[in-house]
Amino acid sequence: MKHIGKFKISGLLGKGGMGKVFKVEYPVTGKIGALKLLAPEPLLTILMGEKAVEDLFVSEAVTMASIRHPHVVEILDFDRFEGKPYYIMEFYCNNLGTLMGESYVTERPSRIIGLEKAIRYTRQLLEGLACLHHKSVIHRDIKPYNILIDDLDNVKICDFGLSKLRNETFRGHKSLKVGTPYYAPPEQEKDPDGVDETADLYSVGVMLFRMLTGRLPEKKLVASVLNPDLDGEWDDFFRKALSPRPDLRHGDADAMTEDLDRLAHAWDRKKESICTAPLEWFNEPEPLETAPQIRHTPIKIYKSQARDRFGLDELMRPRRLLTNRFEPWSDALLLDRTTGLIWERSGTRFPVNWKEAQAHVRQLNRDQYQGLDQWRIPTVDELLTLFTPPPQGVGHCLEPVFDTRQHWLWSADRASFISAWYASLELGFVAANDFSSFYHLKAVCTAPAAPAPPAAKD
Repeated sequence: MKHIGKFKISGLLGKGGMGKVFKVEYPVTGKIGALKLLAPEPLLTILMGEKAVEDLFVSEAVTMASIRHPHVVEILDFDRFEGKPYYIMEFYCNNLGTLMGESYVTERPSRIIGLEKAIRYTRQLLEGLACLHHKSVIHRDIKPYNILIDDLDNVKICDFGLSKLRNETFRGHKSLKVGTPYYAPPEQEKDPDGVDETADLYSVGVMLFRMLTGRLPEKKLVASVLNPDLDGEWDDFFRKALSPRPDLRHGDADAMTEDLDRLAHAWDRKKESICTAPLEWFNEPEPLETAPQIRHTPIKIYKSQARDRFGLDELMRPRRLLTNRFEPWSDALLLDRTTGLIWERSGTRFPVNWKEAQAHVRQLNRDQYQGLDQWRIPTVDELLTLFTPPPQGVGHCLEPVFDTRQHWLWSADRASFISAWYASLELGFVAANDFSSFYHLKAVCTAPAAPAPPAAKD
């Protein structure tokens, strides 16, 4: 199948019990969208019946289309293909599950997200939930893979297949579980129809705990022990957010946001006190005496080979980090004395697809940008030289070397004939996505050799 209706299929984004989600192109314009087609698992059809499954699917589309909020994904169209309903929604190439590195084995540790980013994501998520709850919609499946991240690093709630209106009765078979293990509150398993807004807030608490610690919450795990940036007030917050009793949790999204804002202000004060203290004890690491050999030529590396080839751990993070020695080459460029590489300080102002990234580099070379004409898209190996340890303590006080608006960066290395590798400098991992995805580009070139000294005169 190459088309669904007028839409050209670019790839399969995922599938669940009720349908499949495809990445599609609009005719003429080439705009990218996400298309969800009703394609239920046979067991679901047997348990519920075809009509009930279809009614649930259509209800999901209607529910999503009724919500207008910057942190809720938007429905753009609805139609049928060969008798099966489908709807079109906004497409974004990132989601919170991918950023955290959550695998299908949910219990495995995941990547930790910095405190300020985790707070910002959670605040936006709570704003979206406040809108849903105001319209009497309870999501019931808040989890990392249902939280999309847009090109400007903002969250979008998606996947309303298990949502319900307040006082509505779930029409599924009694043996069907509603929600995702580890993220759903205990009362949802016993009585999915009886849950209220606090069920979604419990799921938010699980996600925030995991973002900040890399672990799922358990009785013996204490957030402040797992993350030194947290303190006892955070432990109190999580005890309330993750209470097995709905009546002991935050009463609504606004109340949870208020508690979160209080913790955010406390963190700002703590960071200010850290950064105004004397830093004489902070020593720069010793630079390397000789520059390491770094690959500049693009290659094609399949996902199954990436960890060994790029020297990554199980969460796709570099096993070893390099010590950089940055100095200004110009106002717009930085030279790393350790590697001999010159980098754009900012790169592309807005996210671009891989084709546009190549065009950006060609333009730099045509213009001889900053007097240089050997610009290129960096390889993964080159990008890995920019990775730094997650900031802790005084590390939060250091001024960033690069423009922080560029969150994810394209590499020149391909993962397949339709995809390339990219890197997250902020979260410290490498991943792959297809060429039509949108990331920033920070072009690189090798510093020109110093001119030879003039020949001696006779």
